[in-house]
Amino acid sequence: MTTDLALLFGLFGAVFALLLWGKFRYDLVAFGALMLAVTLGLVPSSKAFSGFGHPATLIVALVLIVSAGLVRSGAVYLITRTMIDSARKIGSHIAIMGAVGAVLSAFMNNVAALALLMPVDIQTAYKAGRAPGLTLMPLSFATILGGMVTLIGTPPNIIIASIREETLGAPFGMFDFAPVGGAAAVAGLIFVAIVGWRLIPDRGATGARALDLQQYIAELTVPEDSPLIGKRLNELRTEADAADVAILGLIRDGKRRYGRQGNTPLRAQDALVLEATPEALDEFRSALKLDFSDTRREELLQVEGDGLRLIEAVVPQNSPAVGRTTQGMGLAWRQRTVLMGISRQGRRITRQVRKTEIFPGDILLLLAPRETAEDVVDFLGCLPLAERGLAVTQDRKTWIAIGLFAAAVAAASFGLIYLPVALGLVVIGFVLGKIIPLAEIYDHVEWPVVVLLGSMIPLGAALEDAGGTQLIANALVGLTQGMAPWMILGVLMVVTMTLSDVLNNTATTIVAAPVGIEMARALEVSADPFLMAVAVAASAAFLTPIGHKNNTLILGPGGYEFGDYWRLGLPLEILIVAVTLPVLMIVWPFTP
Repeated sequence: MTTDLALLFGLFGAVFALLLWGKFRYDLVAFGALMLAVTLGLVPSSKAFSGFGHPATLIVALVLIVSAGLVRSGAVYLITRTMIDSARKIGSHIAIMGAVGAVLSAFMNNVAALALLMPVDIQTAYKAGRAPGLTLMPLSFATILGGMVTLIGTPPNIIIASIREETLGAPFGMFDFAPVGGAAAVAGLIFVAIVGWRLIPDRGATGARALDLQQYIAELTVPEDSPLIGKRLNELRTEADAADVAILGLIRDGKRRYGRQGNTPLRAQDALVLEATPEALDEFRSALKLDFSDTRREELLQVEGDGLRLIEAVVPQNSPAVGRTTQGMGLAWRQRTVLMGISRQGRRITRQVRKTEIFPGDILLLLAPRETAEDVVDFLGCLPLAERGLAVTQDRKTWIAIGLFAAAVAAASFGLIYLPVALGLVVIGFVLGKIIPLAEIYDHVEWPVVVLLGSMIPLGAALEDAGGTQLIANALVGLTQGMAPWMILGVLMVVTMTLSDVLNNTATTIVAAPVGIEMARALEVSADPFLMAVAVAASAAFLTPIGHKNNTLILGPGGYEFGDYWRLGLPLEILIVAVTLPVLMIVWPFTP
């Protein structure tokens, strides 16, 4: 072993010890290790920052932006309303979401599948009042498991098929992976839904947002051409319950009608009086295609420039707005701003919101042009609440966003375009279509995750270039001499899984597949079970957030620490080995 290789193994050991300890943030540890490696000459200076331009790093950043666009366009709400029920028990929710994610991952890139479902899962967690971290890791693992089933489901399967063609003369077919990969996926999904999620640390603060949101009294108006015209108000309560919105009453011809008016048929320009959080209000508006309360300012949705912003502002005692109404102050025509709702703890609001006198302590929910939002708060003499990332759903652009995303995924899945390029084009389309304002694109990127990935990739490449992976391969061949074939398969899977948890799964497959073929030749048995074992094991990277892009993707949104993954990942990897070995020996016998 060379000095460089010994130093690299020591550096990796120190990095993982620090990451598991959790005293220092993971991005600081990884970047510090990279800088030390460059200083010691283990990583060439010319390649020090190559990881930040690596496709894996770009994919993670782009997927986070695309996910935000899918939320903003209303695509996530569409899936949530038709598929997901926040009242379900967590195990049932994980089973359904996991099954959907696994099926999608079998026929599309598993990163793209997670990108589509991750915001749905987060929204459902907020509505259910639980931490997203309890369900995001099971969802990520489910999309990884689903990718094992088909040739195009995950890069390791594609690489294994090409290596088989080069060495044995014919590639694996589209569904040759299904028996083994399917068994692993089904067993893994059952385990995660019943037992696995209980092993994830519950850091309840992550989900506290759902519990602490202000409830606003607000109004939404029935448009002239709405299909709701003629329906009774009670008929909207199913959609209202799904969005966690309470329907309090009806305003017609500028007057609040007595009672809840449940049996009253709706007319154009009727205003629904609602109580809801900002997110729930926006979801309900998007679902039923309702207008804002001030229909004369509906053109704000089409405003040129950088889009719209929802802001929350508290009214102090000395505010000039106290004792006045926003209509009387000319908020709409002076500031191009709509008062969406008022939160008034313990006090009833019986008039139209924009005609309601403002009291000290009220919290106002305002829809304002992004570039003048701060001026609006100053105009009212209010104090802005802490930024919570509130956004206006562009529900008119739902199918545009879905179409762009679906086209990019299809093109990438069939090899027509490189996945990072496809995702980049989607981001450009979202910006040009005003689905995501240009000013907030970078707000959606989890920069600590990008730094972690960008720092670890050059370190992994240095280990491979120094002969570290080949050293491991040679040791593995010597270790398994004299063992039974099924035991050798088990050792190969364990070592491949371990490598995949540290290195990119593509690199792991390239290293492990030739080793498996050599083992088969030494034993004079078929190479197919060894190749299948490598395919499953290379994808089964569940112990760390850097083993698979999906695990990296959920690190920030789930509020996880580096050491959280092995709690669920270790028993899952053991289960996959236990299930896969007998299936391999039945479906892919050792006899050539």
